[in-house]
Amino acid sequence: MTNRITVNADRAKGTINRNIYGHFSEHLGRCIYEGLWVGEDSEIPNTKGIRNDVAAALKKMKIPVLRWPGGCFADEYHWKDGIGPKENRKRMINTHWGGVVENNHFGTHEFMMLCEMLECEPYINGNVGSGTVQEMADWVEYLTFEGVSPMAELREANGRPEPWKVKYFGVGNENWGCGGNMRPEYYADLYRQFQTYVRNYGSNRIHKIACGPNTDDYHWMETLMKQAHRFMDSITVHYYTVPGDSWQEKGAATGFPEDMWRVTLKKALFMEELISKHSAIMDQYDPDKRIGLLVDEWGTWHDVEPGTNPGFLYQQNTIRDALVAGISLNIFNEHCDRVQMANIAQLVNVLQAVILTEGEKMVLTPTYHVFDMYKVHQDAQLLDVHQSITELGEGKQAIPQISVSASKDEEGRIHISLCNLDHQAGAKVEVGLRGLVDKLVSVQGTTLTSDAIDGHNTFEETDKVSPTEFTAFNLIDQVIHAELPPMSVTVLALTAE
Repeated sequence: MTNRITVNADRAKGTINRNIYGHFSEHLGRCIYEGLWVGEDSEIPNTKGIRNDVAAALKKMKIPVLRWPGGCFADEYHWKDGIGPKENRKRMINTHWGGVVENNHFGTHEFMMLCEMLECEPYINGNVGSGTVQEMADWVEYLTFEGVSPMAELREANGRPEPWKVKYFGVGNENWGCGGNMRPEYYADLYRQFQTYVRNYGSNRIHKIACGPNTDDYHWMETLMKQAHRFMDSITVHYYTVPGDSWQEKGAATGFPEDMWRVTLKKALFMEELISKHSAIMDQYDPDKRIGLLVDEWGTWHDVEPGTNPGFLYQQNTIRDALVAGISLNIFNEHCDRVQMANIAQLVNVLQAVILTEGEKMVLTPTYHVFDMYKVHQDAQLLDVHQSITELGEGKQAIPQISVSASKDEEGRIHISLCNLDHQAGAKVEVGLRGLVDKLVSVQGTTLTSDAIDGHNTFEETDKVSPTEFTAFNLIDQVIHAELPPMSVTVLALTAE
């Protein structure tokens, strides 16, 4: 059966916030240390301690926003331990992740320097779980105050006279779990208290972010919106795609049985229901959609690679993960009226990473390539799409064969992202364009696919799964007739004159 899609080029539904393509970096495993930070004295080429190869890859991908320092680590992180001369910084045990020593060499100044190098917005997560109101207030002052104050003077003494611009600030993380095991009623009151002292200094305006629910905890969302919506600019939700039946048996990243392909994608598609239901609750208290929904932790979570530290959460990344990324990003695009940011977990060497490193070696994962291909959607206008899509399977286990999203950029180019969820067969697709003022004259395509359901890149074969030109289409009477490869992510670029 042919899948039929109509893109209404004259019906824009909203702007796709570039921050939907955001990322997350935590002091966990080898994400910060080795992945991003190697230190100024490392033999690995670096700029002021930041790996040059990783920074260049992230810039190419147009990373828009980076969340730090956690994650669970955020609610045991005391920022003053990570400033000043590195030899004087406190050492600590990272009790959440692997029990390793954290030397605090990567702190506030290093993170802000990284964001400047990447030309991305910093998103800082404050400590509610084990911190104080004073500590959080001091951090904001240290970061953003220009003038005479104890924190501004401390910042200048540490080599930074001028303040930074910080827009996004999270007041706690997962306070329903590792951030304090709190009830929503209790956290709502704490949020109201802490956010009072997250102040705007000078021209800096902070976007205050409340800790939202874990997955489908709709009671948490209802309570926070009811008790604190007037004091927040956004609220978060976290959801991980865990293929297995439990957190103890999540399933392997590679070498998994064939039936786990569809199971995994079905769980990824649950994101649509989550966002819809949480948005409906938010609509009751915020009908004008002033408050953003931030999916600031998402992605696949597999069993760790054999022989690695279980607390480091290091996993391989396959074409299956790429499909999860493509599906999820299409869903976020479609909900751009409410979803204003998403941050895949995590940036390097942890969970669904876009980059893996081993010593001086670096490899781009299939997920990286999806983000690189999809960057054309950043800040573009979401276009209305009508679709008639074949289903794979039956009943409650059925999934659509195709996931799609379309946008128009400021130059008028239309981009259509298409995921073929079928790992066994190609997908015939007809894409009709209506509402075009000018005639469609050019179609170009890029696709990412593999010959194996667990196809992935290694340090020995870095380009085994990488984008190629997509040519399996014809343009006939303003209709694109295409056949998508099995288990593929494809982006079409359309130009009219």
